[in-house]
Amino acid sequence: MSDNSPKAEKSAVVLLSGGLDSMVTAALALEQGFAIHALTIDYDQRHRRELEAARRIAKQLNVARHIELQMNMRAIGGSALTDLMDVPKDGVGDSIPVTYVPARNLIFLSVCVAAAEAAGASDVFIGVNALDYSGYPDCRPEFIASFAETARLGTKSGVEGEAFVIHAPLQEMTKADIARECVRLGLEPSNSWSCYDPTEDGLACGLCDSCRLRKKGFAEAGLTDSTAYAD
Repeated sequence: MSDNSPKAEKSAVVLLSGGLDSMVTAALALEQGFAIHALTIDYDQRHRRELEAARRIAKQLNVARHIELQMNMRAIGGSALTDLMDVPKDGVGDSIPVTYVPARNLIFLSVCVAAAEAAGASDVFIGVNALDYSGYPDCRPEFIASFAETARLGTKSGVEGEAFVIHAPLQEMTKADIARECVRLGLEPSNSWSCYDPTEDGLACGLCDSCRLRKKGFAEAGLTDSTAYAD
């Protein structure tokens, strides 16, 4: 990304998973003039490559601070992303898939708010999307709105009148829209990682929900994704 962003005036915490959506979200926050405190949570997920991607993105965007926090959600279990169960490869369905991680965004946003409050910031960015997505309940607009109210009620900053703003700039975008934003912002798609079940030789599987949605988005936008896929 070119270094032509407006001078940062205030800080924001950005949840940076290493995926395409989080990369675009971080770049949009930077474009809006925020100094980025990127927060990456290692929840002992099976797709470890997204953690490497988060570090690449943080470096590319020259964030003010990159926090890496360990949180062993494998000890809780309940998801194909943490447990030894198969990641579905038969297409995006209508029901909530086994790749849903119980209450993940509820937990992660709480940590983001804690980091923001400690840093004296009131803005938090998350790259959730509720159009081309797998149906996770913690990606929906009503959840984001409800969480903002919870953060206001449950923090010192909120009680003292400094309400947190939860930004979800991709909420109503299609994957094609997100792909276009990626290119417009000068980002390298392959710096991000979306696949839930990479091959042994390090390729994205191309068949999990996350790969399918990403490939669909770039195809519909008429753009090339430089990510290497096995299928």
